[in-house]
Amino acid sequence: MDNYSKYKKGYYPVGGEYCKWTQKDHIEKAPIWCSVDLRDGNQALIVPMSLEEKIEFFNYLVKIGFKEIEVGFPAASETEYKFLRTLIEEDMVPDDVTLQVLTQSRKHIIKKTFDSLLGAKKAIVHLYNSTSVAQREQVFKKEKEEIKQIALNGAKLIKECAAQPEYRGTEFSFEYSPESFTGTETDYAAEVCNGVIDIWEPTADNKVIINLPATVAMSMPHVYASQIEYMCEHLHNRENIIVSLHPHNDRGTAVADAELGLLAGGDRVEGTLFGNGERTGNVDIVTVALNMFSQGVDPELDFSNMPETVSVYEKYTDMKVHPRQPYAGQLVFAAFSGSHQDAIAKGMKYRVDRDTSKWNVPYLPIDPKDVGREYEADVIRINSQSGKGGVAYILENNFGYIIPAGMREEIGYMVKDISDREHKELTPIEVYRAFAKEYVNVFDHIDITDAVFEKASSFRANDGMIVKIKVRIAEEIYEFEALGNGRLDAISNALKMSPYTFNYKFITYSEHALSTDSHSKAAAYVCIEDMNGNIFWGVGIHEDIILASVNALVSALNRQNKKDHFVE
Repeated sequence: MDNYSKYKKGYYPVGGEYCKWTQKDHIEKAPIWCSVDLRDGNQALIVPMSLEEKIEFFNYLVKIGFKEIEVGFPAASETEYKFLRTLIEEDMVPDDVTLQVLTQSRKHIIKKTFDSLLGAKKAIVHLYNSTSVAQREQVFKKEKEEIKQIALNGAKLIKECAAQPEYRGTEFSFEYSPESFTGTETDYAAEVCNGVIDIWEPTADNKVIINLPATVAMSMPHVYASQIEYMCEHLHNRENIIVSLHPHNDRGTAVADAELGLLAGGDRVEGTLFGNGERTGNVDIVTVALNMFSQGVDPELDFSNMPETVSVYEKYTDMKVHPRQPYAGQLVFAAFSGSHQDAIAKGMKYRVDRDTSKWNVPYLPIDPKDVGREYEADVIRINSQSGKGGVAYILENNFGYIIPAGMREEIGYMVKDISDREHKELTPIEVYRAFAKEYVNVFDHIDITDAVFEKASSFRANDGMIVKIKVRIAEEIYEFEALGNGRLDAISNALKMSPYTFNYKFITYSEHALSTDSHSKAAAYVCIEDMNGNIFWGVGIHEDIILASVNALVSALNRQNKKDHFVE
């Protein structure tokens, strides 16, 4: 790309002394949140929301905890005017929620804006005019003082309108935005804002909001943060000012702009769910809020049912949440990589074993359950990149099988091969079916249909057993009786009395209940090794743990002899 030289390197940085925010490493408390989904977000939709859709979306924003909601530009659209009147006249606004409306600094627009607010309990009147160099020179063709006067005239008129008798029942707050703040000389932005502040005369009981938008993101996040710190130190009556941030995402840094802006002194954030807005969008409040949550700070918004939040957003905006969207995307907690799956599975087990109070699981910045996601469906996902840890986790957490460590790699490769061959992700049930088909209660061509044990009192060890078995081998029925130093050894010795040659030795055996239910089945795992050093695993399940172990041995033998065939 050869045209890079026509772009400026940074926009209106302030001096290096405005960097105290760099000494902070986290945001200590949630800001005041203001949703602009119904105004900034709605105006960016290909098909804006209908009145009914706006009402339903408004109710959802209230449900998840927003206390300030910008509902539109009532003087600019009959739909938005009617929406606001509907909210007020039908008493749909909770007492702790404040409506915010946007207005330009023009007399007839301000007048209609106030008409739309008649009867409101609480309202923020948001005045803006553009102050940037580009807008002054190219759009308005006005000097600095003329642009400043537009803001001052609007501020005076708003103050006069709010003082009219018909609005005595409304608790008003005033907000001013030097639109295109990031394209404005910072000292000049402070001058304009201070002129507005002096007119509105904020007090501790009636603070003024100064909103500093990155209407177009023009510089790196640290520059925006230093600009915010500069403004915080130069605004009149700062203790009675709420400094608000309104970052847009042109550079893909809106979340960083908001977070660093809060460190630099910001008190409030205007944004949208999932960053919906013009061009590349607004700051994503979901991400900023859950970033705080992940650092142990109460975000004061409820995203505990993220699937619902995604569903509502997609329904009313007709847009899709990206599968990799932080915290909300379908795949953000998914681990396909074998090493990642193994680390997650071990981290989960560590939490259970140690009963740790703080979340610290590898590859999972937060507990997926805290946002309404399920480990089984959302975390460990199986495809050709998966490994032994992930497959074992699926089998244990979904189906109760605690796979022995020595067996995990073999099962992992088997499942990976299936996924690779079929070129698709495998669901948990598909993983289980592949595992069960290959390892569990495999009774072809050997099947012990009956086994009766009794203690061998004459045996030299306490665990000596005698077994009588009935077995089908290659469609022939046999009955054998043998002695062994345990049940499986006795079974093995009985089988060796058949006309077939079974060459193997035991490597390991384990067992467990498949659930805590007293009626649940037991699972047993047997590993045998042939004379060439090849190992074969088998899994048996049965209501009786003894018969489960018999089934496991039979499964291992059938897997061995599937490879070797029968030797008479």
